[in-house]
Amino acid sequence: MLSEKMQEALNAQINAELYSSYLYLAMAAYLNETGLGGFSRWMEVQALEELSHAMKIYDYVNERGGRVTLAAIEAPPARWDSLLHVFQEVYKHEQKVTGLINDLVDLAVAERDHATNNFLQWFVKEQVEEEASADGILQKVKLVENARGGVFMLDRELGQRAFSLPPGTTLVAPPASA
Repeated sequence: MLSEKMQEALNAQINAELYSSYLYLAMAAYLNETGLGGFSRWMEVQALEELSHAMKIYDYVNERGGRVTLAAIEAPPARWDSLLHVFQEVYKHEQKVTGLINDLVDLAVAERDHATNNFLQWFVKEQVEEEASADGILQKVKLVENARGGVFMLDRELGQRAFSLPPGTTLVAPPASA
């Protein structure tokens, strides 16, 4: 059973993950509009990944007998100054999410909620990967920023990204057993 504080914090994280999905979808739309379909595809996959993170927490709250309460999702920006600005914002956002996950871990430890602490370790590891990925792309964008050919090559590379659901995650609840 989740404490009230832990349940409230996990619900806030569901909202944060849904916002992340919404943000990356807005970035995908912007990048598509600017003719960078590969970058747009990368962001679409990122949006799906963030949605799957929200669902992973949603499923966990339900599994622990908690109550999921959904809040309004803040509207993300619709425009950025440049491709570089987009990925600077992606990296900054992933650092913010890392802080949110770390705060959840701190709360789980304070609440002596070992199950939630264990559950959150997947997200701790995931955020290391998320930050590294965002920073890696940011560094490449900086390198090719003034070389159109480089931007198009990177666009083609990022367009190859495919979505795969993280293990143990559902986007649709499994059917009820008969």
